[in-house]
Amino acid sequence: QYAMRHVKNYGLTREQLAQIALTGRANALRNPRAMVREPLSMEEYLAARLISTPLCLLDCDRYTDASTVLIVSAGDSLDEVRCTPVRIAAMAGSVERHSWDQGEWMANYPTGADLWKQTDYTAADVDTVQLYDGFSFLALTWLEALGFCEVGEGGRFIEGGTRIALDGELPLNTFGGQLGAGRLHGFGFAHESVVQLRGQGGERQIPGDPKVAIATSGGGPLA
Repeated sequence: QYAMRHVKNYGLTREQLAQIALTGRANALRNPRAMVREPLSMEEYLAARLISTPLCLLDCDRYTDASTVLIVSAGDSLDEVRCTPVRIAAMAGSVERHSWDQGEWMANYPTGADLWKQTDYTAADVDTVQLYDGFSFLALTWLEALGFCEVGEGGRFIEGGTRIALDGELPLNTFGGQLGAGRLHGFGFAHESVVQLRGQGGERQIPGDPKVAIATSGGGPLA
């Protein structure tokens, strides 16, 4: 229902939405641990079976039995850590009391706004975004919720895919996301943020010296 509202009210097209899946797949091919190993074209995306308009099969994440380990520690314990630590500057979250089809806005919108209240960083400081793509549309709405574009402008923001490509101004889901690398219930996004900020991405490492990343999970009734 949320995706159809973007289609009806804001003009979201399937070609625009496809950029989430196409970007994830291109990055997955650079990730030796990714689940999906075949390239994806726009023609293949548009020909895929529709599941619930406007979402097709390729807008749905891939289940896997992989796992992720994250160690979160207080700063005064860093003397015991051998690897390069990545500091958490801010976090936010919310749970929408309504179910999927009752809330007017998904939970990621208040969460995104609240995040910036916890830090002096702004959207302009972010070097890469690892955004939850249980369905491709969720990643698009996170871009709006976090203020990278206005509400309703997500489709136009990613149109053509260059802005969110590995060498673009806002690299998205550089490990392939859950559409390409496999679903890890959101933990994969935190893991990839650490990989990128440590400069350990290998073939998928974004250019320059990234300092700030955002990782998200959920986005519907909870975020």
